[in-house]
Amino acid sequence: MHNHTLDTISHRRFNPLTGEWILVSPHRTQRPWTGQEERPDTTISPQYDHGCYLCPGNNRAEGMVNPSYTNTFVFTNDYAALIPENVTAAELGCNDELLRAEPETGICRVICYNPRHDLTMARMEPSSIEQVISTWLEEYNFLGAQEGINYVQIFENRGLVMGCSNPHPHGQIWANSTVPAIPASESRQQHDYMQTNGSCLLCNYLALELREEERILFTNSSFVALVPFWAVWPFETMILPRRHASSITSLTQEETVDLANIMNRLSICYDNLFQTSFPYSMGIHQQPTDGHQYDSWHYHIHYLPPLLRSQTVKKHMVGYELLAMPQRDLTAEMAAARLREQPAVHYREA
Repeated sequence: MHNHTLDTISHRRFNPLTGEWILVSPHRTQRPWTGQEERPDTTISPQYDHGCYLCPGNNRAEGMVNPSYTNTFVFTNDYAALIPENVTAAELGCNDELLRAEPETGICRVICYNPRHDLTMARMEPSSIEQVISTWLEEYNFLGAQEGINYVQIFENRGLVMGCSNPHPHGQIWANSTVPAIPASESRQQHDYMQTNGSCLLCNYLALELREEERILFTNSSFVALVPFWAVWPFETMILPRRHASSITSLTQEETVDLANIMNRLSICYDNLFQTSFPYSMGIHQQPTDGHQYDSWHYHIHYLPPLLRSQTVKKHMVGYELLAMPQRDLTAEMAAARLREQPAVHYREA
């Protein structure tokens, strides 16, 4: 049963996946807003854009020509954040205890989800999203098997506000030589929890959420979409598999279909909330690819969207959040209620 005191009193909530706390201030939802607002983006994209460097048959920025692809299309990022060339730490010249730098190599890939320029996960057919998931699986296996690749981060930045440089439906994969900070924290927390309790952190958390129900958005036979108790962003969500598994390599065909459907449903839910193409950063967290066994890992998908009050009012991490700890006004329970009431049909189709 929900404790309604949580809806009125400032408090902090613990994130067992990272070991960090977040400040929640629900009474601040009543404050008036006179901050920045922007005009909504009403652009309607064409199905094919001659100037888009991701559309089939077009030239990319570095001069390569895209094939006339009909499903997904993957290529190595022309402006990769990680490069495979290696140097020694000594060559970097920063080996003092207080001035440390280490080489970080890797591979960056781009995945075009669909040849149509005007689609998003919310408006793609679930069967097309299944092809994206299958491509993620292939790339995770391929990149993770490369020598020196110890973590594979699959993610998508959707919308200009999230730094997406091209509206064509696409995501990215960055494959690192080391395990990045946030997955490394999640790995430690899940390992320590299993060592202490003899069971999986996220299996137990999911069971608790299914009992309480108030933060659950929707479910199917394989997956659950919910607002995590410790959410930082106003309408942050997670997709959790019901079956314990450490990576997407375990996906069955039935689970792939279910995952495509729940991702499509969640994307429609987001778009309907403020009747806009909802921006977010989405990413899959799963076990490292360093060859070790990770029985404690339970893979999951994070959705981190910035919109707060409307399609033009965003949450910014400033002041206290940058200097102390994350803070939010809308409780996870309030956000879940708002998202649950959205129709299952996309507003453009309704």
